[in-house]
Amino acid sequence: MFDIFTEILATAKRNKLRTALTGFSVAWGIFMIIFMLGAGNGLINAQTKQMSRFFSNSMMVGGGTTTKAYDGMKEGRAIQLNSKDISTTSNEYNEIIDNVGASIQQSGNIVSRGADYISTSVEGVYPNEVLIDKKEMLCGRFVNDIDMKERRKVLVMSDDDAKELWNGNLKDFVGEHVNVGKMTFRVVGIYKSDKSGNNANIYTPFTTFRTIYNKGDKTDVIVFSFHGLPTEEANEEFEKKYTARINANHHAAPDDEGAIWIWNRFTQSMQMNKGIGIIHTALWIIGLFTLLSGIVGVSNIMLITVKERTREFGIRKAIGATPWSILKLIIVESVIITMFFGYLGMLLGVAANEYMDATIGHQTVNSGIFEATIFLNPTVGIDVCIEATLVMVVAGTIAGLVPARKAANIRPIEALRAE
Repeated sequence: MFDIFTEILATAKRNKLRTALTGFSVAWGIFMIIFMLGAGNGLINAQTKQMSRFFSNSMMVGGGTTTKAYDGMKEGRAIQLNSKDISTTSNEYNEIIDNVGASIQQSGNIVSRGADYISTSVEGVYPNEVLIDKKEMLCGRFVNDIDMKERRKVLVMSDDDAKELWNGNLKDFVGEHVNVGKMTFRVVGIYKSDKSGNNANIYTPFTTFRTIYNKGDKTDVIVFSFHGLPTEEANEEFEKKYTARINANHHAAPDDEGAIWIWNRFTQSMQMNKGIGIIHTALWIIGLFTLLSGIVGVSNIMLITVKERTREFGIRKAIGATPWSILKLIIVESVIITMFFGYLGMLLGVAANEYMDATIGHQTVNSGIFEATIFLNPTVGIDVCIEATLVMVVAGTIAGLVPARKAANIRPIEALRAE
């Protein structure tokens, strides 16, 4: 076997350009499939992170504007959700809906402590807000049922806001009092701001907010988690029935889709997953065609190799070489070339992905209001890298097998006549 390796090395040195072109086609194919899959995974991971910021089996409902005349009323009426809508949602759909909450907010509030102050929105929420919008509590707690029942004047704020009002350890800030306008509230919890723009408010119990700001029975948004709607069709059917029922509370046409709006996070997640699947499949197809170009390159070079060495093979057979020895020589040469350059391409692909991860792997877009991750962890698993390399090696072996069989079976006299 050592003699074969020595002979292959000598052949490669005599044909440096041919060997280099063969190696480049192999390494380029491996490099591109790893690089493109890594870049695609970076985009997919970023979108997945964005989607993971909220509970997927949930819906948000808000008031809109009627688009149809109905029940003696003209189109163009603004719909304001209220306690009746919350009650309807809780009581009439409990076979599907698990947990119902609502929120209402007031912007332009001055929250102060001593000489320090911030201007922000205060939002009255139910306890399920922390679960549905997946807020990460750093210290303290979120609004609870007792706060709601007793209409306590308590606040939960983000760590960014808390740092503006407190210079020490944030844990020590829990239990302290701050002023919202002329009213005093106690801080009971601090959550981690995710910079998305969704978690930029200071939260207080829904009932407390309604009382302080004299909102009566009004609400801005109804939010609830649900189960038992596994398909897009089932979700669409539920949304139609739910829309008709809430519209009836406001004397709007049952099929008026403008009267209220529904943000179904579950169907959005399903559509996002479909899009991710399409992107992933497209990347694999492009990568495999790139890999195929490398296989074709290896096959062409091996055909040229056999043609150039036809007289050599004829002489070998004339002095006693067996067909198997010639076949083994060409196959081993094909395997060694594809293995070496395939491994080189794999290393370069992994290095390129690591470079992307170190430079733009956690890149975000900052609009001034929120931050969004657009590229996250653009890497490929080592199993994919090894599998792609093995595919190239096997394909290169098969590519070398066809001309090898032809060379092994050629008659010595015919080989010696070859130009």
